[in-house]
Amino acid sequence: MRALRAIEFMSLDGVIQAPGAREEDTEGGFRHGGWQRPYVDDVLGEAAGQGMAQTDTYLFGRKTYEAMASYWPTVSDEDPYARHLNSTRKYVASRTLRATDWSKSEVISGDVPEEVAKLKSQPGGNIAVLGSAELVRTLIAHDLVDEYFLVVFPIVLGSGKRLFGEAEEPKRLKLIESAATGTGGLMLTYRPA
Repeated sequence: MRALRAIEFMSLDGVIQAPGAREEDTEGGFRHGGWQRPYVDDVLGEAAGQGMAQTDTYLFGRKTYEAMASYWPTVSDEDPYARHLNSTRKYVASRTLRATDWSKSEVISGDVPEEVAKLKSQPGGNIAVLGSAELVRTLIAHDLVDEYFLVVFPIVLGSGKRLFGEAEEPKRLKLIESAATGTGGLMLTYRPA
């Protein structure tokens, strides 16, 4: 069975909203977009490369998918991230999206947990979910997340969307690996206990 990895960049106070760009996600009046950029370094880049080497499928929520699909296809394949993302199978969970333009993309519009469980049962490498907090919360509720790769950065944003919401029961996790970036971030890998 394939592993599903939730990959999230978060502030010290748990905010995951719009780490990459100022206008990435301004929902709720969020005005701190792009907060992660000063913390990106070679250590994080190496970890990303290792993760990509093990990943052959991506799963996105609609908003994250639309942001990614508007950018990555415009980047030359000389960029290793673009080359990987543009050539890898992608699924987007959406109630409203009917078609996709990004190559190798497909919409999951039915029972998302059921469809993701089917994807996990197929042969292949890891399935990675980037961002997509609402989708990840759904996957958590259905015990479909096998591993969390959380990169916590030394910044407190004070407001914004967070990964973990209210839950019926506590979800215990086991720390598998940890490493520091050169900019004070912590890369933490957890699995359900």
